[in-house]
Amino acid sequence: MSELRHPIGTFDVLTPDSRRWETLVGVFARVVEGAGYGLVLTPTFEDLSVFQRVGASTDIVRKEMYDFEDKGGRRIALRPEMTASVVRAYIQHRPTTPWKAWYVGSNFRYESPQAGRYREFHQVGIEAFGAVDADLDVEVIALGWEFYRALGLRRIQLLVNSLGDATCRPPYRALLLEYLEGRRDDLCDEHRERFADNPLRILDCKRPTCHAVAAEAPKQVEHLCDGCATHFARTTGGLDSLGIPWTLATDLVRGLDYYTRTTFEYAGLALQSAQNAVGGGGRYDGLVEEMGGPATPGIGFALGVERILMACDAEGTLPSPPATVDVFVVDFAGGSAARDLTAQLRSAGIRADRAFDGRSPKAQFKSADRSGARLALVVGPDEEAAGTVVVRPMAGDRQQRPVERHRVVAEVSRLLAP
Repeated sequence: MSELRHPIGTFDVLTPDSRRWETLVGVFARVVEGAGYGLVLTPTFEDLSVFQRVGASTDIVRKEMYDFEDKGGRRIALRPEMTASVVRAYIQHRPTTPWKAWYVGSNFRYESPQAGRYREFHQVGIEAFGAVDADLDVEVIALGWEFYRALGLRRIQLLVNSLGDATCRPPYRALLLEYLEGRRDDLCDEHRERFADNPLRILDCKRPTCHAVAAEAPKQVEHLCDGCATHFARTTGGLDSLGIPWTLATDLVRGLDYYTRTTFEYAGLALQSAQNAVGGGGRYDGLVEEMGGPATPGIGFALGVERILMACDAEGTLPSPPATVDVFVVDFAGGSAARDLTAQLRSAGIRADRAFDGRSPKAQFKSADRSGARLALVVGPDEEAAGTVVVRPMAGDRQQRPVERHRVVAEVSRLLAP
């Protein structure tokens, strides 16, 4: 029988590396909850139509989505991105606006695995519904920027663009189509025959032929209506006021069809790859209505956990936290003391662990060293008879002393205090 392994394009995360994931999510929650965003949890799978409505012409929906028929005959899809699920939840439950939500979860896309790109990947993100104010765009972008700074990342580039709206995008689309028709023979094989389906995707194509065509194409930001131009100026002016550096990226269109007006992306400059995006998002003022809900503006972003951790590695930040417990109980007097002491310590909020199966004192001390505990509590036959516990620091001079059993929790709390 062959060895069982995780599926291609997926991975396992074990301790101590998993502690970095905990830290990352904890930092993100602290940053966004400080701005009024609350956690939302949505299903890992949705009715297929949820995602077909938001990106039917994109490769994400056409080629990469995992979809299947369940045992009840329903067409189901594993979510390829989070925004559509959050919008569906908003439409279903109608929370009071402005509604600010944050999330963390897995997404699934069937694509060729490579560094930083997997078939199951994880994101943290936020969505805000109910306001067209450009200052909300500034808040959302700034929260992503603050999160990266809180992780210690310094080599992050913010790219910003505007995709216009229902007023100025149609005439720009016609202008772009006219230009692309004249350059049809210069496009890559994939886009040569179907660029009319979604001409904006040419601007995002990474193949050299399309990239050269896109470089000379008309730019949406140069053909904005007055409302979009004012909105974009207010957004970029707000970033300037907050001291957040940004770069105009006229070819930034993002990967889904629903974005309007402000779009943005965070690039990890320390990553040695063309695929250096560590997150991005934008405004989607027509999406809720398109999915069957009331006309409700929205904006948000999604940040890739795997890519962020790669950027942290490249910049030498966010190492794995060294300790998992505060105290390790070494008991070679039968195990009852370890059982009772760890329970007492945990009830007092002190992280504690122990060994099992009657292991030797030497083996237990090795386990104590590996645990990262600051203190060892040692109970042998003599201590058991005397009703004491030896408190032994795991670092420094390791000067140990006996403490009466009923005073152990208080003494440990004192020694662990900052």
